[in-house]
Amino acid sequence: MDVSIMVPDDVARQLEATWDNVPQRALEALALEAYRTGVLTEAEVQRMLGFLSRWEVEEFLKRSHAYLDYTEADLEQDIEAIRGFASR
Repeated sequence: MDVSIMVPDDVARQLEATWDNVPQRALEALALEAYRTGVLTEAEVQRMLGFLSRWEVEEFLKRSHAYLDYTEADLEQDIEAIRGFASR
């Protein structure tokens, strides 16, 4: 999908003076908001932004302060799963 946005010339000049690649920044902002609101998964963010590894996605999300929604209940479930594997 191609998406176009209209930005006033003076605003565009200000953005271009601050950021190297405004279209990439806009794409990242869209992916980030979609992730934060639960529209996209990490894997979909990876595909959308062309990251080669999951670790690149993790770094991007961490840098953007969009942390994984990981609850205490999730932690307890993971601990139980590890205990189950360890007792085998």
